[in-house]
This record gives sequence, C-alpha cells and structure tokens, in this order.
Amino acid sequence: MTDSPTAPPTAPIPPVVPTGRMAALVQPSYALPCGLHLRPWEPYDAPALVAAYADPDIRHWNRPDPLTEERAVTRIARWHERRHAERSAVWALAPADGGSAVGLIGLADIDLRGGSGEFTYWLLPAGRGAGATTEGLAVLTRWAFEELGLHRLRITHSTANPASCRVALNCGYALEGTMRGALLHADGWHDEHLHARLSTD
Repeated sequence: MTDSPTAPPTAPIPPVVPTGRMAALVQPSYALPCGLHLRPWEPYDAPALVAAYADPDIRHWNRPDPLTEERAVTRIARWHERRHAERSAVWALAPADGGSAVGLIGLADIDLRGGSGEFTYWLLPAGRGAGATTEGLAVLTRWAFEELGLHRLRITHSTANPASCRVALNCGYALEGTMRGALLHADGWHDEHLHARLSTD
C-alpha cells in the first residue's frame, strides 16, 4: 500500500478588489441623458425616502419598512457609513436642477474579496417613464467594473415584475435562471429571476 501523493502547496488567492479601494474612491455623480442626475443621497432627500417607502408599488416589490422623516435621515446617514465600510453604495436619481430624489439605485451585498455585488433599484412615480433606471444602471455598472474592479454583478427580482426584468436585460444582465420561492411578499412566496453580468461580457 502506497501513500497518496501530497498536493503541492498553493499560494493564497488574492482578493479581487483589495480592502480599502472602495473607501478611497469618491462616490461619483453623473448627468444622465434623460435629464436626471445620479448623486449620493443627502439629508434633504428624507421626505422623498418617506414617500418612496409608502408608495404601493415600491412597497410591494422592495418590502421596505415605513419611515418617519427622522428615521429617513438616519437611514441616509447609515448608507454613507456603509459605503465607507465598503459594504454598499447607494445613489439618488434626482432632477438635474438640484431637486429632491425621485429614485434609487444601490449596489448592495458587496464582496470585495470575491469581486461581486448586487444592484437594486426603484423609482417614484415622478421619475418613471423616461428610462432613468436603465440609464443609471448602465453608468453604475461601468463604474463597478472599471473603477471599483468587481468581476460579477447580479440583479434579482420577482418573476411577476416584468419592468425590473426589462431593465436588467437592457443593461446586459443575462437571465441565468429562476430561484423558486425565493422571497416572501405580502401576497405570498415569489419565484425570482437571477440576472448577472461579468466584467468580461
């Protein structure tokens, strides 16, 4: 009986994105062709966040807890803290003239070592119909790949939400499959589509 060969030692796999890179980047702002502006959330956006979390469509698909204006200010501050901690980054979609937010695009569940993250988005009625989410997601996808250095980005949404599916597909996020009974909504368990895009796509 002979001993099985011993595998040669291997070097540790380096992180896809080194710790500290995201915190060192300034959160960018972008003017979009639709006339809206992508920028960080500010305390004066709190009433818009309260309105969004009370909007029936946003509540149905995103399941947010109701907010008071005071709690909304606290949440916006927490988003900034989480960006500096390299855990997420959240942008407001707002009028170019400096008005309050009408939508959100967030990069959440960031794993710098593994090189991945998940985008989420919503729009208030005032921001709908101009293609703002698609334009904003396209810009932030480029930022996440080219500036931050992530390798894989994903989007998940209920299969009953075709608008989110169109945004994902229009931005090059291929449909990879359906996750059965993946998320509990007010009307029961929903299957979810999983979309993803690689930096090499």
